[in-house]
Amino acid sequence: MLSALSPARRRLVWGIGALALAVVALSALFAVWQAQSGPGASVPQDEPGPVLLVPGYGGSTASLTPLVRQLDAAGRDVVVVELVGDGRGDLRLQAQVLADAAVAALDETGAASVDVVGYSAGGVIARSWVRDFGGAVVARRVVSLGSPNHGTDLADLGRGVTPDSCPVACQQLAPDSEFIARLNAQDETPSGPAFVAVWTVFDEVVTPPDSARLDGALNLTVQSICSQSRARHGDLPGAPAVAAILSSTLGAGPPAAPRTCRR
Repeated sequence: MLSALSPARRRLVWGIGALALAVVALSALFAVWQAQSGPGASVPQDEPGPVLLVPGYGGSTASLTPLVRQLDAAGRDVVVVELVGDGRGDLRLQAQVLADAAVAALDETGAASVDVVGYSAGGVIARSWVRDFGGAVVARRVVSLGSPNHGTDLADLGRGVTPDSCPVACQQLAPDSEFIARLNAQDETPSGPAFVAVWTVFDEVVTPPDSARLDGALNLTVQSICSQSRARHGDLPGAPAVAAILSSTLGAGPPAAPRTCRR
């Protein structure tokens, strides 16, 4: 067919074909870039917004008081997320509660993003929100504080010994649960927020304590900051090392380990 065309028309057809191939190639490259950068890649990292504090298993907010005081003193807008029910129900439902709280905080402050600090199971809830409930496009920083990111043997023990006293959230926090498997599938720290994982080597609730570690996160033990600290799980919200870590990870600059125990 092309041989029947004049030389000028043949050059035109070849040019159009080359242009079409170039468009296809560029489209493919753009698709790869989108897949690699992730939906949250546009979250501005240098503009701190409100901080959402997520309580742990059982939903008690009283333990978060030291964090509220610290962040208030630093001039940050702070929202304590109230979990539904008794805080022992489906963690995916709690992640949806966090999603609603984030939207409300953004609407109220006009900020572009939120930071989230999840204590104990609250860190797992925050990660579920990022993965499955839209958190990747609005979360700037996600800090898990003493969180059973790979489950805790304590939940496994409770499930096996006294299953009636191990409600849904307890079952989900067992190391071999479907929930934990999905949470950690493929990428433990999806694109969007910067992740920080903090724990104490003396944690008696999250067992083993390094279940809190996350691939791709800034991983910090309390003892790496304050070598003499004997902080246990319940001490984390008020621990000096945690105060220093939050000061060095929730600011406008990139998350970094603090140089000292004190803020």
